[in-house]
Amino acid sequence: MAVMNAQPHFPHRALHATLAAFAAALLLAACAGPAAPDTPSASAAPANPALLDAAISGPQRTDKARERDLYRHPKETLQFFELAPSQSVLEIAPGGGWYTEILAPYLHDHGKLYEAQYDGPQGAPSAEAQAGRAAFARKLAATRAVYGNVVVGTLHAGQFSGFPADASVDRVLTFRNIHNWIKDGQIDANLRAFYAALKPGGILGVEEHRAAPGTSLQQIIDSGYVTQDFVIAHARAAGFELLGESEVNSNPRDTKNYPKGVWSLPPTYEGGDVDRAIYAAIGESDRMTLRFVKPLH
Repeated sequence: MAVMNAQPHFPHRALHATLAAFAAALLLAACAGPAAPDTPSASAAPANPALLDAAISGPQRTDKARERDLYRHPKETLQFFELAPSQSVLEIAPGGGWYTEILAPYLHDHGKLYEAQYDGPQGAPSAEAQAGRAAFARKLAATRAVYGNVVVGTLHAGQFSGFPADASVDRVLTFRNIHNWIKDGQIDANLRAFYAALKPGGILGVEEHRAAPGTSLQQIIDSGYVTQDFVIAHARAAGFELLGESEVNSNPRDTKNYPKGVWSLPPTYEGGDVDRAIYAAIGESDRMTLRFVKPLH
């Protein structure tokens, strides 16, 4: 469901000045106070919210990306995942980089951001996926001041390559990807890989389209909506413990019964102009937002 975001066009001098101002804002935000300790807690306290605000409002984000904040709630979601600027974070299947645009500046000075491109069971990515990866690479290369520290690797058949992933990261984050892994038969291998990559006490943050309870496996595959119980059960089978649930990304207007599944809704509008106004009024999908922990023991 990730959408490619074209880079904003700035003349060279204007871009330089804008990024310089952004860097100054990040520096001031970093001085605002220490980050919260990197320990799981019963309630998610914001870690340096001023720095997160600066990343969300920074010029590296396009107007098109900002329009989706209404539905994606990046600040509240990342705070729920107890993100701190000193952490090492692994984002899975970044797509066009909607969340990368926020994570990269937030972690730039004191943390580390790894991006894992997802290879399905067939191994080599499709032509469409290759084009998406090329666009993502151009995004990172175009603004080195923001993305210069990002490390890109791959996830294939439950194995990471391109960066260390052996009990070495504080957070693994995945946004609206689990339905793809269910379809590919990779859900359990991937969850085990996330568990292995996390430090003890590290958190797995999951956002996913939410199906009605009782939805069958075939309906999940066909519609892109996944039952919350399915995600929790498979995460627990991989060794995780459920630490928290949030309704920050819920949408009660989403009836989840569309001809083209979740892809009928924005931002995809797979049905084209058919009932587009209806889907626009519904907005983006109803989503679960879950926080799991790798136990300290």
